[in-house]
Amino acid sequence: MSDSRLHVIIRQMTLEDIDQVVMLDKLSFPSPWPARTYRYEILDNEHARMFALEPADVSIQATETRQASWLDRLLSSISGRGNGQSSHLMGYSGMWHIADEAHISTIAVHPDWRGKKLGELLVWSMVRQAMRQQAVQVTLEVRVSNTLAQNLYYKYGFEILGTRKGYYRDNSEDAYMMGIVRLDEAYREKLHHFGRELAQVLRVTDRW
Repeated sequence: MSDSRLHVIIRQMTLEDIDQVVMLDKLSFPSPWPARTYRYEILDNEHARMFALEPADVSIQATETRQASWLDRLLSSISGRGNGQSSHLMGYSGMWHIADEAHISTIAVHPDWRGKKLGELLVWSMVRQAMRQQAVQVTLEVRVSNTLAQNLYYKYGFEILGTRKGYYRDNSEDAYMMGIVRLDEAYREKLHHFGRELAQVLRVTDRW
């Protein structure tokens, strides 16, 4: 029986990814990070871990999405450059680990790939990474209006810890500070359960 799951790879972000990450950032956020910020996170920030999400096989893009025209344009625009590793990023995420706290600094999925549980996969991966690094809690900020993201975070045990007034520069919108305040063995079992759920629709290869 053939495996109909979407096969994706999660790997460490490289400098070669930055152009596409910035493009994706602009599609996802009103105040995107500039390229120099990603370069700093990759090269100079000893507390940062940055990750990229891509399909395991380029052919998957044409057969499992209805966005072949966008993909064709993207692939042709970078043909012959580098090793092709960053030719089809589906999403990315980043995390800072300071002392015993992990903070999810950024997370995004390309609009053409939303609704396929890839955002949840990135959240799951970041929390798992936090536990691997022996963090005791995970935090993040989210717009108060972004109920879709908040519902995903609630599923993973995040709770609102406070509000940061006027946090977002583009419109001075408030941010909720959300966190998982106890990464213990009980939570590890919960995360394992979510991983099994994701494995029903996604086949994931880790390269980090």
